[in-house]
Amino acid sequence: MNEQHLGTDAAEAAGQQQVTELAELRAQLNKQQRTIRRLEQELAAVTGSKVWRTAEFFRRLIRVQLLHLFPSLQSVHLPAARRWSREYLLLPLTRLGLIKGEYQQWQAGEAQYLRQLGEQAEARIAALERQPLISLVMPVYNVKPAWLLAAVQSVQQQWYGHWQLCIADDCSTDPELRAMLAELAAADQRIEVRFLEENQGIAMASNAALAMARGEFVGFLDNDDELAPHALLEVVRALDANPELDCIYSDEDKLSESGHRYDPFFKPDWSPDTLRSYNYLCHFTLVRRQLLERTGGFRAGFEGSQDYDLFLRVSEQARQIGHIPQILYHWRAIEGSVGKRGDAKMYAYKSGRKALREHLARLKLAGRVEDGLFLGSYRIHYRLSAPHPLAIIIPSKDQVQVLKRCVDSILERTSYQHYRIYIVDNGSEEEQTFAYYRSLESREQVHILHYNQPFNFSAINNFAVGQTSEPFLLFLNNDTEVISPTWLEEMLGHIQRPEVGAVGSLLYYANNTVQHGGVILGIGGVAGHAHKYAQGREYGYFGRLKTVQNLSAVTAACLLTRRSVFAEIGGFEEGLSHAFNDVDLCLRIRRQGYLIVYTPFAELYHHESISRGYENTPEKMDRFKQEREFCEERWDKLLGQGDPYYNPHLSLSREDFSLDASWEKWEKD
Repeated sequence: MNEQHLGTDAAEAAGQQQVTELAELRAQLNKQQRTIRRLEQELAAVTGSKVWRTAEFFRRLIRVQLLHLFPSLQSVHLPAARRWSREYLLLPLTRLGLIKGEYQQWQAGEAQYLRQLGEQAEARIAALERQPLISLVMPVYNVKPAWLLAAVQSVQQQWYGHWQLCIADDCSTDPELRAMLAELAAADQRIEVRFLEENQGIAMASNAALAMARGEFVGFLDNDDELAPHALLEVVRALDANPELDCIYSDEDKLSESGHRYDPFFKPDWSPDTLRSYNYLCHFTLVRRQLLERTGGFRAGFEGSQDYDLFLRVSEQARQIGHIPQILYHWRAIEGSVGKRGDAKMYAYKSGRKALREHLARLKLAGRVEDGLFLGSYRIHYRLSAPHPLAIIIPSKDQVQVLKRCVDSILERTSYQHYRIYIVDNGSEEEQTFAYYRSLESREQVHILHYNQPFNFSAINNFAVGQTSEPFLLFLNNDTEVISPTWLEEMLGHIQRPEVGAVGSLLYYANNTVQHGGVILGIGGVAGHAHKYAQGREYGYFGRLKTVQNLSAVTAACLLTRRSVFAEIGGFEEGLSHAFNDVDLCLRIRRQGYLIVYTPFAELYHHESISRGYENTPEKMDRFKQEREFCEERWDKLLGQGDPYYNPHLSLSREDFSLDASWEKWEKD
């Protein structure tokens, strides 16, 4: 009885403690909600003030109008000056450690995180269900002994010690190097060295090292690069959390000859279209050994891009590909290295095109491969499987000159001809609008629909879809203007692929700065446009502005989908009449398992919000707030997880892929 009584008391005490904790959490939540309401009121007061509206007028005047008067300055000279200062001033000074930037601030936070992680390393390793052997493959050829020693020591200093280092020397001519390799193997039984009798090239040397591997997973380490001390620990933790992973990769940075880290590449999660645009996996990548054996390892004839060829083949068979958003690899930038100069090995890009062509052939995808817009990138022209009838749906109200510019640009500049334009009039009142409609009656490709209800972007487009029959649907704003003649072929080439659910384009302001380079979740709360206000000639963060890639969403100012996909998800959400309806549409498409594709090779101008104006009145701001809250509630979990095609170490307060130098986002568990 006493034991039962004690158990009851303990249970009551525990229950009371939980009630108390719950009450405290509710109080904290209420306090935070009051703070949010107060800040929203203050923000509304600020943005509704005359001072703010006046400042906003001048900001837009400078961005959109003033720079338009000097097109060569803003489109040619400024981008060139930025690139020159970055390449010849900022990067050299950073390599020498003479200047510190946001990445140095970020590294300070990283160091604090690593101190905490290091203290817990043994406990974390002990908690793993499995501790697999990790084999590291390293081909060696006439590398500077100091760099080789640093690379090997970076492996020996790993917190996770269950590894095997497989080194294949490709008949180096430096006797000091061969002696060092022999000493390293003799001193550490985890290091195995094979000396090749003749030089066979990096692909065959890598295979020779791979033949020694016994680990469940195999990673690739160049003979002059370094691993972060927690690299293998983070890898085995990820593998322990998801046993279905067949391939895993991390973020990386560069390492100067003097030992300074710079140029971090914070990557997106697995993105098949990004990999077809360039080898973004690169370092540090590990593959399940059984899968490597099935794919045949490295292949001769792809020198310089032998890893790209391998990753493409692995991606075709891998069950899942994972990403660790941490800098686990330091790529040493030395003379003759691509890490220092992209043009150091021009033959590599020819090999890359060959690898991509064979990748398409294996997948039975008809397409032509060519170089992309910058060195090391590629573009695929997907061949259309058939003429695809297309409905171009354009909601509009008056502003006839805006609409006419849009329609004329389609009719006069578009090379693809299997389309019909459906102008959806939403309450026009001006006689010149109806006169323009009458002038279009002779155009067989143009049709006028009437939607005589209050403006609701989602409802208008849903109505129009119901009035059309074409199997492909392009939603287009009336304030857009076609630039690329082949924009429709480009977008159709992607949407015809069964795994793709929507395709978006690159949109510019009239002054040739970027209005839309895709949508990133979390920027500004719900979502924002990638690379907004970037110069049109810039390539963006690691080329992401000017490469085909997968994203979470694209704007419906120019969005192509299949009718079947649109019907499957139930069309646009009519509860979102003005804002975020395109984001919501794309997220529901993704929820069904489809990919969203952004292509920079379909270019249009977007003279944003000309006909409907900006969200700058109290009524409009209140509506925007309600629609934002609608999205935040519906997509709360996804927004909390972060955009998989962005990176948790990139800023959510700006659209330019700036680094978030805070370290709080690092995993704490």
